[in-house]
Amino acid sequence: MSKKKPLVVVTRKLPAVVETRMRELFDARLNLDDTPMSQAALVEAMKTADVLVPTVTDKIDAGLIAQAGEQLRLIANFGNGVDNIDVASAVQRGITVTNTPGVLTDDTADMTMALILAVARRIAEGARIITDDEWAGWSPNWMLGRRITGKRLGIVGMGRIGQALAKRAAAFGLSIHYHNRRRLDSRIEEALDATYWDSLDQMLARMDVVSVNCPHTPATYHLLSARRLKLMKPDAILVNTARGEIVDETALSRMLEAGELAGAGLDVFEHEPAVNPRLLKLARNHRVVVLPHMGSATHEGRADMGEKVIVNIKTFMDGHKPPDRVLPSML
Repeated sequence: MSKKKPLVVVTRKLPAVVETRMRELFDARLNLDDTPMSQAALVEAMKTADVLVPTVTDKIDAGLIAQAGEQLRLIANFGNGVDNIDVASAVQRGITVTNTPGVLTDDTADMTMALILAVARRIAEGARIITDDEWAGWSPNWMLGRRITGKRLGIVGMGRIGQALAKRAAAFGLSIHYHNRRRLDSRIEEALDATYWDSLDQMLARMDVVSVNCPHTPATYHLLSARRLKLMKPDAILVNTARGEIVDETALSRMLEAGELAGAGLDVFEHEPAVNPRLLKLARNHRVVVLPHMGSATHEGRADMGEKVIVNIKTFMDGHKPPDRVLPSML
C-alpha cells in the first residue's frame, strides 16, 4: 500500500513547473487565482495542512500559530526572509520553519546595482521624458547626474547579497565599505577589498552611496532611524532592496523633501503593498526611484525558490532535518 501523501497548502500561485512537481509529490492544495488568502482562509489552512507554504505577503504570527492543528509540523516559506513568520512561536509549538536562502542572491544584487545607477544617473526620469515626448534635444547642462566611479559604497549587512553587491560595485569603480553584525573573515574581506566599520554611525557619515542589505529582525527595525539618516551627507544616495521596515520612511521622506539627501532607490516599503504618499510624490518629482518589490523577480529565481521549498518538504517528510531550517537563534 502506498504511503499517504502529506497535505501541502500553498498560499499564492507559484511558477507552473513548481506547482506541477508539488502535485506529483504531495497532496498539494494550490492557489489557482493568486488572490491573497484572507485571515479566515489562513486559519483554515493552519488547521488542516500538514505543511504550509506561505510567502512574504502572509503574516504567520503567534495568534495564527496558536490555532494550528496538531498535524501541522512544517512551515516551508517561499522566500529568503522569515520576518513574516513568528519563528519562536512556531518552534515552541513543535513546528519546523524553513526558507529559501541563496537562490535570490544574484538577482537581488543585480537590482540593487541597477537602482544605484538609476538614481545616480537619473535613468527613470530620462526614460519618462522620452515616453512623454518632452525631449527638446541635447544640451550641455541638461539631465546631469552623478558619476559613481571613485565614490564610496557603504553596505549595511554583508551576507550573501551584500557580498554579491560588493563584487558588482567594485567593477563600477566604487570603493567598498561595510557594517555587519559580525566582521567577515579576513580572507573574504581581502578578496572583496572591503573596509569594515564597527560603528554604523561613522560609516554612514562618510559614504556617497548606502545600500541596505540586512534582514529585517526586531534588532534591525528602523536601524536607519531619523538620527542615523541625518548622519548621511546631503549629496548621498540611499538604496533599499532588503525590507522597508529597516528604514524610517517618514524621516527619509522629510529629508528628501528638504534636500538633505540627494536621492533614494527603493524596492521595498514599510507598509507593503501600501506606499507612503510622500514617497510617491517624491518619485513623481524625480527625487526617488520606486519599484514594486521586484528585486528577486526573475523566472530562474522563482523556479529555484520553489525547488528549495520542495526539497525542504521532501527531506522533512522523509524524517530528516531539512537543509534550510530556521531557528530563533539565527535571527
